[in-house]
Amino acid sequence: MTHFLKAEQLADRLREIRQTLPASVKLIAVTKQVPVELMRIAYELGIRDFGESRIQEASTKQAQLRDLADVTWHLIGHLQSNKAAKALELFEWIHSVDNLKLANRLNQLAKTCCRKPNICLQVKLLPDPNKYGWNPTDLLTDLPDLNQCTHLNIVGLMAIPPYGLEPAQTLSVFQQTQQLAEQIRQQNWPNLQMQQLSMGMSDDYLLAIEAGSTMVRLGRTLFGERPSNEQ
Repeated sequence: MTHFLKAEQLADRLREIRQTLPASVKLIAVTKQVPVELMRIAYELGIRDFGESRIQEASTKQAQLRDLADVTWHLIGHLQSNKAAKALELFEWIHSVDNLKLANRLNQLAKTCCRKPNICLQVKLLPDPNKYGWNPTDLLTDLPDLNQCTHLNIVGLMAIPPYGLEPAQTLSVFQQTQQLAEQIRQQNWPNLQMQQLSMGMSDDYLLAIEAGSTMVRLGRTLFGERPSNEQ
């Protein structure tokens, strides 16, 4: 059973959320399973960044919302290499590039694509069988190869802490992600710009902001409960 908010409730919720967000933090509305009618209401309330997890759902929604020309679409879910070409077609931002093979695949495809996508490298600071991403050691090892991906606009890191952590542990994951980005920044790779930190979802976005997040991905806390318990 869904519990999506009504239009007036969404307006109130969005107002409350915006009061907690510094001007430097971009709000990405996670619209997985959210009906396009509610997305249109969010647009009318000023939302311009929509985050989707699945290629097919995003493709269908984009066709239905084609008249909203100034929307920016973000892919925030796991991306398989065989769907990389479609992802480049649909999304200006891909937050979930989680391995070198995928980065190389996107870079190769982007050579002939009209879009140079904004890319976040997904990192995994703690062991978690339910998450994808580089551990810090492997990411640092892969930096020379990533720096050669000149058809990608690699702009930062993305992190999702394991579920069930204490707040202090979650904050630590976000802080370590920020420190990793700074470590990469200090190496002065010409094609690896670490200005963005995509961190924070419905349950932990305030902790992410405390640790320096520049983009938060909010679904349930913005739109209400989905059919599943996903954020």
